[in-house]
Amino acid sequence: MTGNPHQDDRDGRGRYLRTLERAERDAYAAKLRAQHWTYQQIADHLGIDKAGAIRAVRNALRDACLGPAKELVEMEAARLEAMYDEVLDILQADHVMVSHGRVVYDAEGNPLPDYDIKLRAVDRALRARESFRKLFGLDQPTKVDATVHEVTQQDLELQEMLREAKARTELEERQILDGPTEA
Repeated sequence: MTGNPHQDDRDGRGRYLRTLERAERDAYAAKLRAQHWTYQQIADHLGIDKAGAIRAVRNALRDACLGPAKELVEMEAARLEAMYDEVLDILQADHVMVSHGRVVYDAEGNPLPDYDIKLRAVDRALRARESFRKLFGLDQPTKVDATVHEVTQQDLELQEMLREAKARTELEERQILDGPTEA
């Protein structure tokens, strides 16, 4: 093999592919680190550079957290889905308006529907879906259009000169309008 020894570990876009061999090497690097090996000792032992040893240990830690984290996300998603289903049941049910413990009827004797309950259910459904989207990162990030202007010492001095010139001009205009003053 010539050139980069890990060039086969990259996809067509140059990004690293996670291979079983690399995951096993990373886990071994983490095991050595847990045995108080330095990153340089790990690097020398594995035939990689020190930065690669640090990355290997970090990747192993990330991999170790993925399983429980995935379970947690799945559990939270299941809870949100259950809440959403409950809200849909409320939304699809017929609700009648009640006042002072009694059903309210229209002029023809029919119970009046209570739309407030349905509107609150819609609000809760939207909130559950919003939580679901946040959990999985489905919303588009907010775009911010910001322009930064650097203010230099010259800019500050120029502003001060302009303020002074404006003040002198206003004073001269007042003197012209008010006429000469007698001393």
